[in-house]
Amino acid sequence: MKNYDVVIVGGGHGGAQVAIALRQNGFEGSIEIIGRDPNPPYERPPLSKEYLAGDKTFDRILIRPEQFWADKGIGLTLGETVTKIEPDLKEIVLGSGERIGYERLIWSAGGDARRLSCPGAQLEGVHAVRDRRDVTQLMADLEAGATKFVVIGGGYIGLEAAAVLRKLGCDVTLVESLDRLLSRVAGEDLSTFFADEHRRQGVDVRLGCQVERLEGDTRVTGVTLADGETIPCDAVVAGIGIVPSVGPLIAAGAAGANGVDVSDTCHTSLEKVYAIGDCAAHANPYANGAVIRLESVQNANDMANTVAKAICGDPQPYDAMPWFWSNQYDLKLQTAGLSIDHDTTVLRGDPANRSFSVFYLRDGVVIAVDAVNSVKDYVQGGKLVKARAEVSPELLMDTDVQLKELL
Repeated sequence: MKNYDVVIVGGGHGGAQVAIALRQNGFEGSIEIIGRDPNPPYERPPLSKEYLAGDKTFDRILIRPEQFWADKGIGLTLGETVTKIEPDLKEIVLGSGERIGYERLIWSAGGDARRLSCPGAQLEGVHAVRDRRDVTQLMADLEAGATKFVVIGGGYIGLEAAAVLRKLGCDVTLVESLDRLLSRVAGEDLSTFFADEHRRQGVDVRLGCQVERLEGDTRVTGVTLADGETIPCDAVVAGIGIVPSVGPLIAAGAAGANGVDVSDTCHTSLEKVYAIGDCAAHANPYANGAVIRLESVQNANDMANTVAKAICGDPQPYDAMPWFWSNQYDLKLQTAGLSIDHDTTVLRGDPANRSFSVFYLRDGVVIAVDAVNSVKDYVQGGKLVKARAEVSPELLMDTDVQLKELL
């Protein structure tokens, strides 16, 4: 049986970064990354943007060149799953049956794309956008002549996929079950702006629509809504969130309901077992005391750095400010902070100019900012968020007032 000082389950952003950070912090023990993806660690955000659009080849989205891992003494076991954890023995069991021992285990398995549950969901031509294989299959449909797409889900993934498909000349209908886009992460000003923009770009945006079933014998040919209308299509893209991949952890006794619970140093309730990234539920200091999962590269990387420091004897609580971004058409949306439980929304600038920002306040304190094509507002607004600055809405709204003056 093989034994390693650190075993990392998951080869995404978090898994790659924690291995890198361990070496950067002077860790000299053995490190093995075990990932179910057959490819070496690569960036996920470009999958629904530059990679799908054909603007970047796969080698350009690798987190590090493949030789890097060998040079740093970091092993890669790819195309393999972990089916069981035995914390008392400090062993994991792979899908192949092989057992691997660990001194410390870092769970960075992320999540699986949430699949449609309606009739017809298993038909050919129904795609997610979670890993390289998903996008490769979607690109194969495009190359085979698919031109009519229905995108289900009005979050970041759905909107980015819709934008790329329009860029590629496809007919796109976007179906969202709620009454506005980005409803879980943004205020109404931003939702309205992006709905208007996608419609201007030729996307048929349907809000408040429930999907009843997918039509077709072996391959999808249409999407039928709850009102009985059927939208003809050649393929479907579902962007309806993820299901955290924590089954073996929970089965081994780790605490957790929505994902797996971790401490402020990302330790689970299991001895010598950490969890980071999309699957890790934590009390985020920017979430008004709520225990949340953050699905972002920032969170995965910062949690990775937290664990690396803890293992190397310098434990520091995770307190990084959340930030996100999304590219759609010529629009760059950048977000700093979390708008959870905000009670005031302030629009700064004019959306008609395609450069503006939306600030979110709670009890007079700036807790988040969404900036569209406004890097300055994003940078300075992020500083206000980090400082927990109390600022009047009137000052935030006044574009003649420099945000840096409000710190």
